[in-house]
Amino acid sequence: MKLLSVAVPCYNSEAYMRKCIDSLLVGGEDVEILLVDDGSTKDATPGIADEYEEKYPGIVKAIHQENKGHGGAVNTGLANATGLYFKVVDSDDWVNAEAYREILKTLDEITRGPQNVDVLFSNYVYEKEGAAKKRVMRYTKSFPVGRIFGWEDMKRLGPSHYVLMHSLIFRTELLKECGLKLPEHTFYVDNLFAFIPFPSVKTMYYLDVNFYRYYIGRADQSVNEKVMISRLDQQLRVNNQMIEFMGEQKGLKPNQREFMIHSLAIIMTVSSIMLIRSGTEESLEKKRELWTRLKKKDLGVFLRIRWGFTGSVMNLPGKSGRKLSVYGYKLCQKIYGFN
Repeated sequence: MKLLSVAVPCYNSEAYMRKCIDSLLVGGEDVEILLVDDGSTKDATPGIADEYEEKYPGIVKAIHQENKGHGGAVNTGLANATGLYFKVVDSDDWVNAEAYREILKTLDEITRGPQNVDVLFSNYVYEKEGAAKKRVMRYTKSFPVGRIFGWEDMKRLGPSHYVLMHSLIFRTELLKECGLKLPEHTFYVDNLFAFIPFPSVKTMYYLDVNFYRYYIGRADQSVNEKVMISRLDQQLRVNNQMIEFMGEQKGLKPNQREFMIHSLAIIMTVSSIMLIRSGTEESLEKKRELWTRLKKKDLGVFLRIRWGFTGSVMNLPGKSGRKLSVYGYKLCQKIYGFN
């Protein structure tokens, strides 16, 4: 059995997928690389996937399907995964070789030990085009480093700390047992990947290595601000699913609940600022509806987020309040280098 399955959703990825795949091949026979060609029609993506499968049999598997979107490609990767652990790497991103080897060594030691680990966290780096300094997302102030820990051992994440899909390697069976299935033909479902499994998580491990390299710079990228505004319906679809899911959770441990509230607060902030940036009355009404939905679904979670720092900033009254919200967002954008 493979130690790690890596799903790589590929959609018209000819220009950059080789860099991604080559970085993953460093894992050798311990890894299976699942290249999910998600109905690519405009370039040589299907052929490149087949080429790598032929060249690296037993390591690379090319899977061709009709277009189902990012979530559908992740679902297919998970359905075909045979490794003990599972990770998603987008085809325009890549991984650091040294950190990769350290992660595989750690996973191997864990699997030989007496205790399972449900999720392994590692750092990711914003590889923003043209940025002189690369922003690294680290968790040393929140998670114990280099040992197995539970919810009672962690501290709160800071306001600027995101646990994204890029940070995560889940135990494969946990993802299957919790019934993870991402929406098809919808962008931003990586937020659900980093949210839905956590009520099932009991044991964790944090390795302080800069593993995942998250590229930001293409004009057509889903996190480009103009693209996000044009796809607000999909952002809201994901946000609303997170609200519904959070409202159904009972019996969470205190830190587990705080962790999930933190994740939801970040997505509420992103949705709110994009709705404000859209600048239409319709968008402002959708913003009010979003916060009302949260309030009706779970008043306690609403109060925690609404009167937290980011919730307060995103809901400043009037036109001048919205300008301050945008200013705060742009300041964070400049400091932390996202989008």
